[in-house]
Amino acid sequence: MSGRRVVVFLSAAELGPALAQLVASRAEKALSGGADSFSLGLSGGSLVSILSKELPAVPNLDCSRWLVGFCDERLVPFDDPESTYGLYKNQLFSKINIPEERVLAINPSLPVQECAEDYASKLSKAFSTDQTPVFDVLLLGMGPDGHTCSLFPDHPLLQESQKTVAPISDSPKPPPQRVTLTLPMVNAARCVVFVSTGGSKATVLKQVLEGGEGPLLPAALVTPNQGELFWLVDEPAAASLNLEVERPSPGAKL
Repeated sequence: MSGRRVVVFLSAAELGPALAQLVASRAEKALSGGADSFSLGLSGGSLVSILSKELPAVPNLDCSRWLVGFCDERLVPFDDPESTYGLYKNQLFSKINIPEERVLAINPSLPVQECAEDYASKLSKAFSTDQTPVFDVLLLGMGPDGHTCSLFPDHPLLQESQKTVAPISDSPKPPPQRVTLTLPMVNAARCVVFVSTGGSKATVLKQVLEGGEGPLLPAALVTPNQGELFWLVDEPAAASLNLEVERPSPGAKL
């Protein structure tokens, strides 16, 4: 796919600062270009600890005009350890100057269908659009089965073409009830960044990036219509790859 950049770092410790710098540079680009805000979609998993460590370390980072949403969320109370919003609230948002009202979270008290509709409405209002909201940057992870957001292999949600946000009640990974951005929403973003680390991801990463037998895995279906696509991975995750990759020098900017 044209425009895809696969960037390999020696370790996750080197990947983290490069990710934070990439987010900060895209924020500066959006805001200096006349945009009212910079919109960032967050995912859970290892991204929480990486961003919570590295973003506050970016010099002179100003998040006052950032708009933050979530690529997917589990339908659990915010104080539940499974809540992605709860993790970021405790570990990151208290360290950066993002106004609370500029963080878009689900309403976990609603039934899953209504929760998805409510979150879609929040996004439309925040982005002031009746069309598909376009995030400046989406940060995604990938599970060992090739899922991303809460879009799982062979699931009917992979065929969703109308909704921007969808409910899922039968997630193969607990908890079963979740709310997720759909593929059309993800692929509308200006920049999508996957982060995948560790040797346990090597086999599935090869399948996603180089292809294989059977239907494409969900992560392979993320192909932004107009935007950039980055895969930031460490050497253990990249161990099986045969394709051409970038190996930046320490401190290099993406």
